[in-house]
Amino acid sequence: MTPDERLERWIADENNAHRMLRAGPGTGVPRLEQLEGKSGLEIMTEMMNGTLPYAECAESLNYCAIKVEHGYALFQGATARSQLNPMGTIHGGWMSSILDSAIGCAVLSSLPAGHVYSTTVLEVRYLKFLTLKIPRIRVEAKLTRTDEQDVFAEASMYGPDDAIYAQATGTCRLAIKPGGQ
Repeated sequence: MTPDERLERWIADENNAHRMLRAGPGTGVPRLEQLEGKSGLEIMTEMMNGTLPYAECAESLNYCAIKVEHGYALFQGATARSQLNPMGTIHGGWMSSILDSAIGCAVLSSLPAGHVYSTTVLEVRYLKFLTLKIPRIRVEAKLTRTDEQDVFAEASMYGPDDAIYAQATGTCRLAIKPGGQ
């Protein structure tokens, strides 16, 4: 598949994801009763299919979840002029936000009902300049290890040209919500 064909497929995937998100309640924070008894994967699935509200930061930062499975998340983002730093490349903060979101959702997708997490460590390695010449990027995140308190994950950001622009590792601290199972 050529980079142009890959980009065309990615845009179709993104349009489908946005159509489902926008058919539901939009952005916001789900009410506690909407989350009760649901695993992280169930919560992510309901956000993606428009049943639950999804994160407002995804809307404002121009990215979305494309696919989520147990311990895995695929995100996509669209580059824009508003993300440029003074050197004319995409700001590292925008890149790290998507990496962190994908890692967090990979972690969330692995959690049983009643559990929550918070990112405690995010290490990002920027490998290649990202510019507006790359209109879309994808981030794949997956769990690497779990212990009693923490879940560890890694993510890679790549373009339709198959170049890897950044990689990240993250640690998320686990907790049980008050009243959780």
